Amino acid sequence: MQIEVDATPAWAYTGGRPFDPDRPTVVFLHGAQNDHSVWVLQSRYLAHHGHSVLAVDLPGHGRSAGTPLASVEAIAAWTLALLDAVGVARATLVGHSMGSLVALEAAGSAPQRVERLALVGTAFPMKVSDALLDAARDDEPRAFDMINYWSHSTINARPGCPAPGFSVFVQNRRLMERQRPGVLLNDFAACNAYAGGFERADALACPALFVLGQRDLMTSPRQARELIERCRGAAARHGVAAPRVVEVPDCGHALMAERPDAVLAALREFVAG
Repeated sequence: MQIEVDATPAWAYTGGRPFDPDRPTVVFLHGAQNDHSVWVLQSRYLAHHGHSVLAVDLPGHGRSAGTPLASVEAIAAWTLALLDAVGVARATLVGHSMGSLVALEAAGSAPQRVERLALVGTAFPMKVSDALLDAARDDEPRAFDMINYWSHSTINARPGCPAPGFSVFVQNRRLMERQRPGVLLNDFAACNAYAGGFERADALACPALFVLGQRDLMTSPRQARELIERCRGAAARHGVAAPRVVEVPDCGHALMAERPDAVLAALREFVAG
């Protein structure tokens, strides 16, 4: 589905069903150097079970036009503009990695627009190592290799090659290679610079879900603890349910690739309320 957002064409996958703004809407936000395809299983399931789905390509990523936005705040504002463009007043936001920061920023800055918030593979602060930033700037292929190794808990037969002719590890590498030059550095710089996470968590007025990889080397579960506590305090103040935390065993940062069914199960229960 193509959508005009801020006078620029954007692409969103709707899960194989026509988008209907009158149904409960779930917006999926991908991470750095990714696109909508990381959410295929989860978005398709929800689209066929009572929800309207937008798994977006962020500006300058995948099939969306324009240049990548330089800050988490700018991407969050774009996400809210996306809701306006499709005529949706309130939606559930689901974000992975960089997308989780975007979802948090949008939910904290415009609480009236967000029904529920799911943060997958999240951490705050989400600092990027100097070595990885340097590689993203000077040698993208080396950065892709670093990310790929650090994003998966293992590269052996499971989940590296769950069936003949299929490789989660290689598939993730090819996904990163499809993005435009310079996108990775832009995205990492946005994550590295984002400073508003705790403030937005304190302002959260909706139920929240954290889905964390037990063996995540990119955003370790321990780096989400303070964020979870901030969301817990906000929930108590606003009279909403305390945040749920699901830690997926034997799983790294690429949760939707390594343990797609576990991510879907957590989201399905959460979105159903």
